[in-house]
Amino acid sequence: MIRRSLLIVLLVLPRLAFAQERSAPVHTYSIVARDPATGHMGVAVQSHWFSVGSLVTWAEAGVGAIATQSFIDPGYGPLGLDLLRAGKTAQQTLAGLIAADPGEAVRQVAIIDAKGNVAAHTGKKCIPAAGHIVGENFSVQANLMLHDKVWPAMDEAYRNTKGDLVDKMLAALDAAQAVGGDIRGKQSAAILVVSGTNTGRPWVDRVMELRVEDHPEPLKELRRLVHVHRAYQHMNAGDLAVEHNDMDQALAEYGAAQKMMPDNLEMIYWTATSLVNAGRIDESLPLFKKVFAGDANWVELTPRLPGVGLLNVDETGLKKILSVAPVGKKK
Repeated sequence: MIRRSLLIVLLVLPRLAFAQERSAPVHTYSIVARDPATGHMGVAVQSHWFSVGSLVTWAEAGVGAIATQSFIDPGYGPLGLDLLRAGKTAQQTLAGLIAADPGEAVRQVAIIDAKGNVAAHTGKKCIPAAGHIVGENFSVQANLMLHDKVWPAMDEAYRNTKGDLVDKMLAALDAAQAVGGDIRGKQSAAILVVSGTNTGRPWVDRVMELRVEDHPEPLKELRRLVHVHRAYQHMNAGDLAVEHNDMDQALAEYGAAQKMMPDNLEMIYWTATSLVNAGRIDESLPLFKKVFAGDANWVELTPRLPGVGLLNVDETGLKKILSVAPVGKKK
């Protein structure tokens, strides 16, 4: 065990010393967690500091998730993921990072690995109120809080909230704010969720990555963005169903997206084009009519699509579509 710990220190120390030069006072509350059912891992955070997500949240599919905060050393993120990727557990990774860091007393960090192992550290010189709770497949941590009720409230909210990983992490953040949160107030928030397995395609493995850089109500704005993200997930699923010639499933997904965002003209427009491409032009006309009435630019765009293969109609079909545009907006 001594040799193993020494090896971790020797691997981390040179790069961590360099990272300390970029230390920043990012005091905050956060959660790292893993959904044992899906394997998804995530980090969610709120702080009275600009762009908190760019410094605190780190995660890699099939590897783990890390929150590094207080007088932050951003190097804990990439270096911690390096160690996890090399096969170290969350506990071994944290031990190595702390042992290599002369400033560990002002650091707060939490790590979860792909197997659900969790480790957390609150340095003795983190500004009160500061502390953490490690639970099964999650850890909540906070520093510079109004009082010491913040992280227990996060713990309770996460454990008692139903829903997926995102729902549970957002509930933990809301609970922190509800009991007082950061003594300085609110400014930014972020959430990052990755898959439990690594496909080698980061754009696929990154389940959700949203940031509120500067906002008077960052948690409310973060929830709004999560809602938008989920609506577009339905659109993406609809597009995939179209590729597989399953129009019933596609329309169900498109309908779910539009129900979530009824005023989004683009969602309605591409649903209409999909109907046309499936040979159901008459069903598309009410949708085109609504979009054209909302913004004449969609009328301008439509004749450009047949030539690039995105709208499969002849000249007669195109005229039929454009005929539903309001007077004065027709081509």
